[in-house]
Amino acid sequence: MKITNEKVIELAKEYGFDLAGFSMAVPLEEEFENLSRWVSNGYHASMEYIPRNLAKRKDVRTILADAKSVISLGMNYYNEENYEGLKNAGRVSRYAWGKDYHLIIWERLESLIEELEQIDPGFKAVEYVDTGPVMDKAWAVRGGLGWLGKNSNVISKSYGSWFFIATLITNYEFEYAVPMKDFCGTCRACIDACPTQAIVKDYVIDANRCISFLTIENKGEIPDEFKGKFESWIFGCDVCQDVCPWNISFSVPAREEEFTKNLTKEISFEEVDNMDEVMFRKKFETSPIYRAKLKGIKRNSEFLK
Repeated sequence: MKITNEKVIELAKEYGFDLAGFSMAVPLEEEFENLSRWVSNGYHASMEYIPRNLAKRKDVRTILADAKSVISLGMNYYNEENYEGLKNAGRVSRYAWGKDYHLIIWERLESLIEELEQIDPGFKAVEYVDTGPVMDKAWAVRGGLGWLGKNSNVISKSYGSWFFIATLITNYEFEYAVPMKDFCGTCRACIDACPTQAIVKDYVIDANRCISFLTIENKGEIPDEFKGKFESWIFGCDVCQDVCPWNISFSVPAREEEFTKNLTKEISFEEVDNMDEVMFRKKFETSPIYRAKLKGIKRNSEFLK
């Protein structure tokens, strides 16, 4: 039996995905040029895994030789709750309030692929959740999930930018989407609101100045020039998303319960001071916060004090 776009969308929704889009597996010429320029400007900071696999990001056929399509899936994670406003504590980016999305999405993708293989044994796919050499945002835009915002997040008319992206590279042919128009217009809300001026121009982020990079991916010290500019962010940052008019108007609470329970919205400095490796692992092992490691969280906490 042939697998249709409609069948993929139906199954994707059953597995918790809110968006699905299809694009032809061709080289990302323009997007690759932009990425190469971004790297040559040093905007990738210390994320050396990006230039290391640069060529693979241009053409998904270096990953799956007989790739014909890319399926982009989006899972809404928005939680309408707000911060408690605790004193002597740091705020956590909304995407990391609940369980690590990788753990959830990987499992769902495997089940989705297995079901598609049962429909047509000839179906083959390789899956990624922002952990491999794939330009997931570029494919999401090509697949019609949304447009690339000036803060470099993909913005959907239905969910704003509060969604995770998963990518399936497949040997199957589908009907392909027409990319969505850019609806950012003349808006500069995200650019003007960034506390560290990390959005150096429309659609371009300098990771060296980005609070999310500095508190998560960054393994070194946080430069003194940013002292007093972090607005109490201890893990990640949502400023450029919080001020986006599309997010203000169109955010929808997530369906996935793992993003709405056992929430860690803030972390007290005292708790961090008293935390050892065993305690850190026990509390954050299934949380995105685990990525920063205890050393990183302690560094961030000290920087905010």
